[in-house]
Amino acid sequence: MTPTNTTPSSVVSPTLSRTARLQQLRRRLRADDRGMITAWTAAGALMIILLAGLVFDPGMAMADQVRLYDRAQAAARAGARQIDLATYRTSGVARLDPDAAARAAERFLADSGTTGTATATTTAVTVTVTGVRRTQLLYLIGFRTIPIDATATATPATGVTAAT
Repeated sequence: MTPTNTTPSSVVSPTLSRTARLQQLRRRLRADDRGMITAWTAAGALMIILLAGLVFDPGMAMADQVRLYDRAQAAARAGARQIDLATYRTSGVARLDPDAAARAAERFLADSGTTGTATATTTAVTVTVTGVRRTQLLYLIGFRTIPIDATATATPATGVTAAT
């Protein structure tokens, strides 16, 4: 009777040469793909999170920019109310008092907790506001903040004006 081989095929025989053992080990490892789904799932999840970050974070920054623009417009309108009354009473021309207009716009910004600057001439008030949006998802790849700014200009008007 001949003895049967009861050794599992995964055990490397000590009588095989070193090269044969390495080839046998490579074949066994190549055939074993356990755990590969985990790597693909992790990579896929990371890609989905990053793609969501490319949509979500800039979208939130745009929403914040609209809010900043609203505040810049309101501050510019507050400055545009500072008409030089002496000139208006004598000539009927609505001109701004540039210093008072810039102060009124900056006061509005300070009261609303917004960072920005205001400049004024006799014809217009320009307000620029700045801010920063902290990212929610893009921080995973190193983008911590998105800078945002908005600029608005207002001119003085008196009486009823036509809709534009």
